[in-house]
Amino acid sequence: MNITYRTDLIPATEQVINLYDLAGLPRPTKDFDRISKMFEHSDLIVTAWHAEKLIGVSRTITDWVWSAYLADLAVDPEFKKSGIGRKLVEITRETLGDRSMLILLSVPTAMEYYPKIGFTKEDRAFSINRAK
Repeated sequence: MNITYRTDLIPATEQVINLYDLAGLPRPTKDFDRISKMFEHSDLIVTAWHAEKLIGVSRTITDWVWSAYLADLAVDPEFKKSGIGRKLVEITRETLGDRSMLILLSVPTAMEYYPKIGFTKEDRAFSINRAK
């Protein structure tokens, strides 16, 4: 299977929405403008492609020297268990460098996945949820 990884482009919003819906990632995929802005205002986007099809994405917000928030990690279910998610995180970490920590909020269905790819579970996080 030939997978290409890229850090030099923002995928089309339609491609992102399709991937998020396929992956079951709870994002506002009915709000085209919001998804578009989520990507437009991100600092690091790593994509995985099979031919012309977007099959994976990681989206990060960072200051590049202290912390980075992995806002999204999605892989097309057809390609799960082929190391794509792990590779997206690996490229994200390599691009960030070793001065930044990588943090995330997991969807409940991925709680068992993240420790397998090097994340440590933390019990000291706090959040204020969005209004909508």
